[in-house]
Amino acid sequence: MDMTAIRDFAVETARAAGALLKENVGKVNRIEFKGAVDIVTEVDRKSEELIMASIRKSFPAHGILTEESPEVKQDSPCKWIIDPLDGTTNYSHGFPFFCVSIGFEVEGEVRFGAVYDPMLDELYTAEKGKGAFLNGKKIKVSAIDELGRGLLATGFPYDLRASKDNNLDFFSQFSLKAQAIRRAGSAALDLCYIASGRFDGYWEMKLRPWDVAAGSLIVEEAGGRVTDFSGGRFSIYGKECLASNKLLHGEMTRILSNK
Repeated sequence: MDMTAIRDFAVETARAAGALLKENVGKVNRIEFKGAVDIVTEVDRKSEELIMASIRKSFPAHGILTEESPEVKQDSPCKWIIDPLDGTTNYSHGFPFFCVSIGFEVEGEVRFGAVYDPMLDELYTAEKGKGAFLNGKKIKVSAIDELGRGLLATGFPYDLRASKDNNLDFFSQFSLKAQAIRRAGSAALDLCYIASGRFDGYWEMKLRPWDVAAGSLIVEEAGGRVTDFSGGRFSIYGKECLASNKLLHGEMTRILSNK
């Protein structure tokens, strides 16, 4: 496996898709509702088409899992896991917190991740076992070791109006224990902010693989920890994501496990 080629391709493609997103900010003409609050725009689809066309051209044998199209299944052990626009609601309102996320998986393990924020021109990357970087500079998680001094991040599931399992209970509990909580609207960027030390802890439920594939690897390679809510093994195909600087993980799992 030529990881240099994988890395170069992922970075180039993330930047190209990000440029498309930035160019079209404020120009959203059509919004489709997949659910009560779950939306997709024509820009999501244009970004996805760009990325998928690039993968088909450069790596035609690889599988592709992406948010807005059916999965492309191949015999290859390699799969690209794509979120062409993470933060669609933000984007549709002109709120400048969104990104492109590209993860590369081999035999079920994410080996490379790239997350690009075109508005700040921030590119987060990580290769398994080789550290995490922001615009080429190595990054690491924060050293905050008390939940009361921690800045946390979270999000709410799209079915929060219909399901009692909607994170409002955990949000209430953490609000009383952490220094502050932010709900910015992009899981991929929330994870990258954990990796770069801007956030100290993050939790969210009912996520999809494309939300967390790249970001979870970036957190781990920056020295952080990613698990399910009970502290067990994390899977990008699971429904729980708890990420932290490691130091707050115990306190956070106790709350999330209702212990």
